[in-house]
Amino acid sequence: MNYESIKLTIDRKIAVVTINRPESLNALNTQVFNDLESVFDFLESEKTVNCVILTGSGEKSFVAGADIKEFSNFSQEKATELSKRGHFVFNKIENLSKPVIAAVNGFALGGGLELAMACHLRYASANAKLGLPEVTLGLIPGYGGTQRLPKLVGKGIANEMIFSAKMISAEKAKSIGLINEVFSLEELLPKTQELAEQIVKNSPQGIAKAIKAVNASDLEHGMETEVNSFGELFAQGDFKEGVSAFLEKRKPAFD
Repeated sequence: MNYESIKLTIDRKIAVVTINRPESLNALNTQVFNDLESVFDFLESEKTVNCVILTGSGEKSFVAGADIKEFSNFSQEKATELSKRGHFVFNKIENLSKPVIAAVNGFALGGGLELAMACHLRYASANAKLGLPEVTLGLIPGYGGTQRLPKLVGKGIANEMIFSAKMISAEKAKSIGLINEVFSLEELLPKTQELAEQIVKNSPQGIAKAIKAVNASDLEHGMETEVNSFGELFAQGDFKEGVSAFLEKRKPAFD
């Protein structure tokens, strides 16, 4: 499939989606949103893919934020629609039935950090800088940042980051739980690939249910989602293969 602003490769059940606007530090614009929606719709149903890595092109930036030139003259109505668009696309990523790992290779600011937070896991390069600078423009994070950041780091630290608009280092981000691991820029993609390779050895059906249950963990029906998902998996082929492999003392062969 052809995309204008992103590149897609698939190998050994792992898809790598690269936002490819290096001249703009991979800033988000309408085309990027359209391409992300399209590629994640494709990956949801693509049977040869069990895990996704999302990164940015070049060595400076994952996504440096939204393309401010594109929305600088928006009306209130158009701005509201822009926020809804961001929520729609990022929710699609968060609710994908396959794990999405953000490989944060540089700046992850504003919408870029919000995109990384929509992913299920986050690895970062040591040169990465993360922040939500929207209040310096008289705005707030509009693509889910005010909701996802407190869940990851707690309300107090989230408020500090949003109110101060300051950037933090990758190591600081790891210390507050925003980033899972930090590697050198050279190691980032290989280490992310290693994690993806470990994930794709496991049950796709189990992981899909785990994503659904974890995403419901802050909702009133979270426990019910876990109970139902656990029970439903007993009727799935992966459970039968996993138990048979355990009893036969062999490695499971999941599809």
